[in-house]
Amino acid sequence: MRRVNLRAARPLALTFPPTPRPRLRGDRVRRREIVALLGAVAAWPLGARAQQPALPVIGFLDGWYQEGFEPYVAAFRQGLSETGHIEGKHVTIECRWAQGDYNQLPALVADLIQRKAAVILTGATPVTRAAKAASTTVPIVFVIGADPIKVGFVASLNRPGGNVTGVSFLANSLLPKQFEVLHETLPKTASIGFLVNPVNPNAESDTRDVQAAAYALGRKLSAIQARTDSDFETAFATLGQNGVGALCVDIDPFFITRPHQLVALAARHALPAIYPLREFATGAGLMSYGSSFTDAYYQGGIYAGRILNGADPAGLPVQQAVKVELVINLKIAKTLGLPIPLSLLGRADEVIE
Repeated sequence: MRRVNLRAARPLALTFPPTPRPRLRGDRVRRREIVALLGAVAAWPLGARAQQPALPVIGFLDGWYQEGFEPYVAAFRQGLSETGHIEGKHVTIECRWAQGDYNQLPALVADLIQRKAAVILTGATPVTRAAKAASTTVPIVFVIGADPIKVGFVASLNRPGGNVTGVSFLANSLLPKQFEVLHETLPKTASIGFLVNPVNPNAESDTRDVQAAAYALGRKLSAIQARTDSDFETAFATLGQNGVGALCVDIDPFFITRPHQLVALAARHALPAIYPLREFATGAGLMSYGSSFTDAYYQGGIYAGRILNGADPAGLPVQQAVKVELVINLKIAKTLGLPIPLSLLGRADEVIE
């Protein structure tokens, strides 16, 4: 028998399967897939937002300048928000201004219609007329001082019957009353001036109404025209040359956006004046008598919101803003050395001391 020396025997070699090498290329593929997936997840909200429908567009169209109209646009926004429509969150408001050139109105209306305006608010009669001529389907909410039946915008106040409705406020019809208030304040003044814008469609009729009021009171009327800022200096100088002792300012979109200029010129010429809006009297004018534009545009905002909520303009009655304010600034009266009759102070809605 053969003997085997176990100590001298070589140890058995134990073998194991080789450790697999990392699959670097596969790992890179998987990393790219994960990164792409994470990127898609991160980008998803942006894509979702991009696919959301655009906010409804409301057009705010006026024939004059944005400067000076900010309080009325703010009042419109307030009325709109009270119906559940906040600018930038629920709706987009596109403002358009003709800057005194009514020939631009058809193009401005066409632009708003092209932008798919859900409703258009129009300030003043010529603006409403241009919008109504451009569309019989887009809802139009007007804010005007004229009789909407007489100018042909609606069939009746209770049931307008078309795509046009809105707010009608007392404006031009108050001119004779303004003249009477000014006469009561200065009963011995023989000549009173009337500042009017010749491009205003109501210029001739307004002048006739004030002329009739002057004639009835035995006063001489001096009508002075102004259509641009540069006309104001000449107009007030002419009033002084004509010996005018007081001034009545017509209600005109251009004038109501220039309260500071008109009040400053009246102060410089020491000319007592009555204005159509309270903003003149609260801004250092002698007195004002007229409707509240702020309230009218607020009501216009409510109507625009109701139409967005599904109301048919044909069945929305025309709102009549009948709020009329007499505001007297006693500080300015004292500066002019002008005593205000107690009877007039008793009728004033606001007295600034």
